[in-house]
Amino acid sequence: MRHPKTAVSAIFGFGLAFATAFSVAPASATTTAAPTSADATSSYAAYNGSKAEAAANKAFFDAVLKSVAEKRAANPGVQAVTVVYNASAAPTFAGQIASSTSIWNSAVSNVKLQSGSNADFTYREGNDSRGSYASTDGHGSGYIFLDYAQNQRYNSTRVTAHETGHVLGLPDHYTGPCSELMSGGGPGTSCQNAQPNSAERARVNTLWANGLAAALAKLS
Repeated sequence: MRHPKTAVSAIFGFGLAFATAFSVAPASATTTAAPTSADATSSYAAYNGSKAEAAANKAFFDAVLKSVAEKRAANPGVQAVTVVYNASAAPTFAGQIASSTSIWNSAVSNVKLQSGSNADFTYREGNDSRGSYASTDGHGSGYIFLDYAQNQRYNSTRVTAHETGHVLGLPDHYTGPCSELMSGGGPGTSCQNAQPNSAERARVNTLWANGLAAALAKLS
């Protein structure tokens, strides 16, 4: 989720954004405040829902998938498909991250999230006018940033579970109802749902069943 008056820079990188809703930032983004000019706001709005946004969302999933596949190929005897994360840089949100992990692990069967070393992605926290987002360099290094202010306005577990949904391959669907996790902040601050719906669960299972096989094939 980001503030509506922030810029989307380097939109050819990894980035998702929409006003007062959950989003993904460019790969080059740092945790400093973004410009707030009228032109920047216009560019920001144009990026929302664009092809570049969709491509950026897929980039994070592909990067995590590649990281998992490389570790799987190095240890072919391992059967479980596990995405490892490190949350040490987001201690304030330890509870929400644990809840998000539990939600997703209970919701899907073809992939599991697990805290550990040699992580496929990390969680970070801080202040950012763009709000919370997921980011990757496209080469297996990614993170989820959780913004303090935004998590005070919206259900924090929903924010965390939503951003984690990007890691698992789901795009934003801003116009969806509160029952749809990837609708993000679209339904407003009153929405308390942090659970993916049946379609979102099925999509993640399909992505990891087919996607991992394809990623492994590229490594062979």
